[in-house]
Amino acid sequence: MMSPFISMWTMACSVLGIRTSNFSTGRSASTVAEVIWHLGPLRGVDQVEMETLIWVDWFNNRRLLEPIGDIPPREFEEAWYTRQAGAATEAVLK
Repeated sequence: MMSPFISMWTMACSVLGIRTSNFSTGRSASTVAEVIWHLGPLRGVDQVEMETLIWVDWFNNRRLLEPIGDIPPREFEEAWYTRQAGAATEAVLK
């Protein structure tokens, strides 16, 4: 069953002409919806898109993720690629 909040989000997107994704759990959609909803009335599709992009940028690049050492996912990924490049260089030099 869909929560009332998700129903309101879906209805608001429909009014603005935004096509929503069908998430199996609704978890991702509800998280973005909650963040955007608290910003107050949005004035159109462009503002919804911009606020969504700001949230996605934070989620991917700045939030601290406990399972990987309380660092942002992007920083973890960059360190991983640096380690891989170092290992490849060592393998070539041997």
